[in-house]
Amino acid sequence: KLRSGSYFPDWLLERRKRSERALTSVVATCYLLGVSTRRMEKLVESLGITRLSKSQVSEMAKDLDAQVKAFRTRPLDAGPYTFIAADALTMKVRGDGRVINVHALLAVGVNADGHREILGLQVSSAEDGAGWLAFFRDLTARGLTGVRLVTSDAHRGLVAAIGATLPGASWQRCRTHYAANLMAVTPKSSWPWVKPLLHSVYDQPDATSVHAQFDRVLDAVAEKLPVVAEHLDAARADLLAFTAFPKEVWRQIWSNNPQERLNREIRRRTDVVGIFPDRHALIRLVGAVLAEQHDEWTEGRRYLGLDVLSRCRLTLHTGDAPDISSDTATEVNTDTTLQAITA
Repeated sequence: KLRSGSYFPDWLLERRKRSERALTSVVATCYLLGVSTRRMEKLVESLGITRLSKSQVSEMAKDLDAQVKAFRTRPLDAGPYTFIAADALTMKVRGDGRVINVHALLAVGVNADGHREILGLQVSSAEDGAGWLAFFRDLTARGLTGVRLVTSDAHRGLVAAIGATLPGASWQRCRTHYAANLMAVTPKSSWPWVKPLLHSVYDQPDATSVHAQFDRVLDAVAEKLPVVAEHLDAARADLLAFTAFPKEVWRQIWSNNPQERLNREIRRRTDVVGIFPDRHALIRLVGAVLAEQHDEWTEGRRYLGLDVLSRCRLTLHTGDAPDISSDTATEVNTDTTLQAITA
């Protein structure tokens, strides 16, 4: 049903979120390009897209692309951005008559006011060093400063890109992703024993205790599982980078879990499309979702308090592990607890 005097269906004339309009424009683009799948046909029918002309779809996409471009290229002037979380999502795009995988590189930061911001979105053909380097160079060119820690999975080339573009920043390897990596090198029968040992490292009351517990875990697995011990030892500095900051922020910085909700929201929209007609359509939809989330964070409560954020910025990065020689340090999961776990 069309509103009198209009070529647009009622649903399009209602005030809609950017992400909803972006999804509609992407589905409409697929339809006009002749992409035909059962899922796409149902979407086209439910959205009334068959009533839209090519010029109407083009105008809708043009407006959204301008909004997303302004968002993606805006100055990053609310710094310093003490903490950053970086991630990459793999998606499918049509190109040159075939379907290829591309990677949407994302970054979220905590600004000087304690709010989270969407810092950037770029689409790269390969999740490699060149892609991450270009991504972080774009962020710094737009004003990214004051980064002390970047949390992410062990994406290829990411650490080198951080070193090249963010001097003074450390890398925190996501503890959740690392657990999956460690499980892959652990015999299946031993994982129920190794998993709580790994978790015990994060259950400590202070940085000194964290490092001491890590040493005990290494000693516990060294003889039975030398490969696991080697894997843990090699990852130590990156896994425990969070200990250089006040304990109040550990849960926010030692993994990418806080960003998983955002990733799920992106996937909820992109899974509807499945295969994007081109990169522009992908950026339009993902960029619209990110812009909406950015606005919600800006208007919502602070992610980190100003007091603790100030203390985080004052924290000295010595690059060394905390002194664990003190015999009087308070600890939980000490030798007695470890013996119970390893029994």
